[in-house]
Amino acid sequence: MQIYRIPFKAMASTCEVVIADTDEQTMFAKAQEAIAEVRRIEVKYSRYRPDSIVSRINAQAGGDAVVCDEETVALFDYAQALHQASDGLFDITAGILRQAWDFKSQRVPAADELHALCQRIGWAKVERTSNKLRLPQAGMEIDFGGFGKEYAADRAAAVLEAAGVTHGYVNLGGDIRVLGPKPDGQAWVMGIQDPRQQDKIAASIPLTSGALATSGDYERYFEAGGQRYCHILNPHTGMPVSHWRSISVLAPLTALAGSCTTIGMLKEADALAYLQQTGLRFLAIDQQGIVHTQAAA
Repeated sequence: MQIYRIPFKAMASTCEVVIADTDEQTMFAKAQEAIAEVRRIEVKYSRYRPDSIVSRINAQAGGDAVVCDEETVALFDYAQALHQASDGLFDITAGILRQAWDFKSQRVPAADELHALCQRIGWAKVERTSNKLRLPQAGMEIDFGGFGKEYAADRAAAVLEAAGVTHGYVNLGGDIRVLGPKPDGQAWVMGIQDPRQQDKIAASIPLTSGALATSGDYERYFEAGGQRYCHILNPHTGMPVSHWRSISVLAPLTALAGSCTTIGMLKEADALAYLQQTGLRFLAIDQQGIVHTQAAA
């Protein structure tokens, strides 16, 4: 059995499907099915495509409710659960803050600019009835960027599992879902990037199943006045988080791992208590470079 790596681009990330198989043609067909599933999710939920369900909902903000399909309703249910679990910090209506934070121009927004945008944030304001969703204020938006890539990794893995793949993994920009060990039973060794040195690995984690996801202040950021401003934004203040360099979590599903890393980053000084409460294994690096970990309960 040979190990094949199929790289591709999706969701603005470098991705790959890794499969161990005895036949290259069969392996390639399975990989293409998984990649097609990732692209389906990207097309359906991208805020950059005017025909996506997300864009249609946002275009109706302040107007009529939009009828949603079963998959989208399930994602809203998940967003609701994350909002509750994070005391309102994980909020899929917070994406409008990107209107103030332009990481290319490296401009720190004024307080009144952020305050005006924060008035249009609030999952609790969103009106949901059965399979319909309505954004009550003009200018409100939803955005699945907080867990869309992780959800796609899980969906691609499900496609591969249905095709009989038992050795391999899906990697969408560092959000990883493992289908099973290497053919010889050995674990895949996943590297966690050093958040301050792009070419260095902060830790190596062996995985034979489950998922690994990481959030950090190094993915999109700029520095001004001696301060680092990253892309993970508090929906209550509009300001970037600053307590952690990165947080990685191991979980059964990539969506869960990714959600916990983001909530941990948003909880700042309260992150360790939150992560310990989840019972999941994690690795968190603070601003002094000190590593905090916990093994599974």
